[in-house]
Amino acid sequence: MIKAMTEREQTFAPPPGEQPDKPLVMIPVMAEDVERRKRKIVLACIVCAAALSGAAWLIYQRINDPVEARQSYDAGVRLMRATRYEEAILNFDRTIQIRPEAFDAYLVRARTYVLQTKPEQAIADYTRAAEMRPADPAVLVERGFAYLGKRDATRALADAEHALKLNGQLAQAYSLRAAAERVTGNWTKAIDDYTEAIKFDARLEYYVQRASTYQSLGRHALALADFNRALEFEPGQPTFYFARAQSRAALGDIEGSKKDILTGRKIDGW
Repeated sequence: MIKAMTEREQTFAPPPGEQPDKPLVMIPVMAEDVERRKRKIVLACIVCAAALSGAAWLIYQRINDPVEARQSYDAGVRLMRATRYEEAILNFDRTIQIRPEAFDAYLVRARTYVLQTKPEQAIADYTRAAEMRPADPAVLVERGFAYLGKRDATRALADAEHALKLNGQLAQAYSLRAAAERVTGNWTKAIDDYTEAIKFDARLEYYVQRASTYQSLGRHALALADFNRALEFEPGQPTFYFARAQSRAALGDIEGSKKDILTGRKIDGW
């Protein structure tokens, strides 16, 4: 009598009429195998969640980075105006870290370095700004004055010339060239450039610089005229009275010179 197959044997038995090539071998499932499979599933879930989280963070950063960059820049400007220069620079650093193409951050950080009397750092930032906007002559002018902070008149003159090629009516470029010419002793050329600057922008500082250049050449009558003009801009500026007093004395106007000195002292609180 054939022994009846157990339920387990019936489950894995071949279809009727077929015989297996090899007897079926049952591999028992161990508890360790179950745990290993669970760990793999958990690990896969963690990796997937991390990837999704990373993608979400990148999207969040792209949305919020411009906002943070603007906030850092605005804070830097406020701190610079409050003469808190180190803190201002840290904020501009942050802006540039987030947005390396932030032209204004380089430009204003350079100005902050100028205020700190750090021309090397200022020049580096002005150079980066000039690379970003090569057709902007104003950046070249500011860099030129930073070069003058190092007494590098040659590079300052080069920046002035380049700026004037870009804009032949830029008063600041004439002023830069004049200042560089004064450093090299070209007083007459400096006067010509201050005159050009005044033609395009008759501002106070150009009259004062031209007046002091006239004094250096001993042309006191012309210096006196420029100091008169300067005092029309700022009648309460004591230094202008003291400077005009020198030219008046050189021209033989002793009483006028004394009067200017007394006026200057009165304003200055002597």
